[in-house]
Amino acid sequence: MIFRSPFPDVAIPDVTLTEYVLRGAAGRAEKPAIVDGPSGRSYSYGQLAGAIRRAAAGLAAHGLRQGEVCAIYSPNLPEYAIAFHAVATLGAVSTTINPLYTVDELRKQLADAQAKYLITVPPLLDKARAAAQATGIRELFVFGEAEGSTPFAALLQQGDTPPAVTIQPSRDLVVLPYSSGTTGLSKGVMLTHRNLVANVAQCEGVLNKDMMCNSDDVMLGLLPFYHIYGMLVIMNLAFSRGATVVTMPRFELEQFLQLIEKYQLTYMHLVPPIVLALAKHPLVDKYNLSSVRTIISGAAPLSTELAQACAARLGCTVGQGYGLTETSPVTHFTTDPAGRPGAVGPVVPNTEALLVDTLTQQPLGPNQDGELWIRGPQVMQGYLHNPAATAITLDAEGWLHTGDIARADDEGHFTIVDRLKELIKYKGYQVAPAELEAVILTNPLVADCAVVGLRDEEAGEIPKAFVVRRPGAGDALDAETLMAYVAERVAPYKKVREVEFIEQIPKTASGKILRRELAARPQMPA
Repeated sequence: MIFRSPFPDVAIPDVTLTEYVLRGAAGRAEKPAIVDGPSGRSYSYGQLAGAIRRAAAGLAAHGLRQGEVCAIYSPNLPEYAIAFHAVATLGAVSTTINPLYTVDELRKQLADAQAKYLITVPPLLDKARAAAQATGIRELFVFGEAEGSTPFAALLQQGDTPPAVTIQPSRDLVVLPYSSGTTGLSKGVMLTHRNLVANVAQCEGVLNKDMMCNSDDVMLGLLPFYHIYGMLVIMNLAFSRGATVVTMPRFELEQFLQLIEKYQLTYMHLVPPIVLALAKHPLVDKYNLSSVRTIISGAAPLSTELAQACAARLGCTVGQGYGLTETSPVTHFTTDPAGRPGAVGPVVPNTEALLVDTLTQQPLGPNQDGELWIRGPQVMQGYLHNPAATAITLDAEGWLHTGDIARADDEGHFTIVDRLKELIKYKGYQVAPAELEAVILTNPLVADCAVVGLRDEEAGEIPKAFVVRRPGAGDALDAETLMAYVAERVAPYKKVREVEFIEQIPKTASGKILRRELAARPQMPA
């Protein structure tokens, strides 16, 4: 059976993302829109809209044209939102990049996305410059100032009238985030203006005032803007709702608690490891967090016990949602966290869901476990330059195959049960086993390997490598040496946390790694 939303469908206007998100900016021109938490530097809604127009004019003066790609390689700052929406205003496309990426990882995304411009921050400039030299980047911009790059602030001096462009929201891309999808290496996810406008409108159509942010809320902007979760629910939905966003460039527990207290934050989108800290860390008791009204967790499953512990300690509501980069991302949103602990909620408006038997591909009904499929206006156009991967994930009838196993109760509230896909979720970050395996196999002492995710209370999952040494390698390759080898070549969150040496990697007759068999092996003593 097809599961549909309990909420009525919403109208999805045929407008650009920035038009939709800032449609109320003039009416709240003096209200703070976004604040840099550590410094207090801020933009009102009127200033934000004006800065976006000026930055768009400046980028156009420096050569950015409609349809071209501009990369943003930066932690969360107020200027990130300005750059993102300035690019969108020109009908150009942002590809958002994890600021933890190494030069090689950055280079790969720049090349695959065919980026022409790159915006970064001074501490990342060396890596940005090294990657840019090999990928045809025309110009480097920097938030702040640094030698050999154009200050982003200089773009705001080119007037406030960007060139007029004709954008077709249902066809023209607005962002290219990267995702590993259900399996394999990272791929560019093609999302249009309509995809993101639809998802903002869908979230606004979830008729539960207590769970949805509103214009009275002060929202934490900690979730990275490069990731679709932070990008949509903070950098777009919060502005659409008229909330104030307080940005934080990286998570440090004490500063996080200080900002909640200082700015009287009311609404926070978080990931399970941070919810765990709020529930259990003794430092929490030193701060007044009574302003917090609602916490929504996403990016990885949140256990019932952890949600309840955090809610009890802070005296707030803790719920969760579900989505994927490929669905812009929100497909489910909690509406009854107390009555249905652990559930991610029903599907949002204008969205259909199927639960499908993984063996027969037949649709299932309530209270049965099956792969979750999604159909709706927020579903991606496909993977960039990768029709084969697109065909695996998105079928001819428009159903996106999530690779997640879910269950729905009789009222259509879903719970995520398991995962078919190979993706590892480390503290909410996506880690592709295939990418780590490719790195490990470059070590000349390794004959074969496989990477799986192991459950971990703090991180959710950690990457563990099963490794076959080359004959004669002996003690020249130990676990610590191999973990250090990988750590030098990947972003910190992708590091292998455990290594086990085995005689042979179990595989099917076709050569596919039997990851579940490896994950089920008894753990080696520490």
